[in-house]
Amino acid sequence: MSTPTHLLYLHGFRSSPQSAKARQLGAAIAQLQQQGHDLTWLCPQLPPSPAEAIAELKALVVDWPRERMVVIGSSLGGFYATVLAEAFDCRALLITPAVAPARDLARHIGEQTSFHNPADHFFFRPEFIAEFEAMDPYPITRAERYHVLVAEGDEVLDWREMVAHYLGTQLTVLPGNDHALSDFATHLPTVLGWLGLPVPLA
Repeated sequence: MSTPTHLLYLHGFRSSPQSAKARQLGAAIAQLQQQGHDLTWLCPQLPPSPAEAIAELKALVVDWPRERMVVIGSSLGGFYATVLAEAFDCRALLITPAVAPARDLARHIGEQTSFHNPADHFFFRPEFIAEFEAMDPYPITRAERYHVLVAEGDEVLDWREMVAHYLGTQLTVLPGNDHALSDFATHLPTVLGWLGLPVPLA
């Protein structure tokens, strides 16, 4: 597969571009850019509405080269990344991806706060559940375009469900660990290697 030139990172539910994984990967990409690699990096704040989120994301990447773009997503961002990979026939890197948000987020209807800015409130509306159901990307096609990191110790989502939804992909099941993949920095060399990118020079 072609080395990517365009990378889109999608955060999870109640998260933001300030998440540890987004910042760590973004910093590595920024280092590579400084070292002469021609890379485009986007990590937008996603709106609460799934339909709005996907519409905005499709508009952001509409002119990107399909064979050289990768969508990276964590948790709910992993679900969105799968929707985009199926729509645009591009590669996707998924980190503890949500596979049934319509079911799992139904209990979160109501006012919510952002993890990284508790003063930031948003309302998770009942109609968002139907929006999730309308964009269900499973079963996936072309499993070879996916790399999926799953944590057996995930305290939020069932890792077995993730594995079942991504059979045939390049699937890495990590013993223990947690939903946030708190040791993500140690996996950066592997992630960059799958992307076809070098580890930044010290």
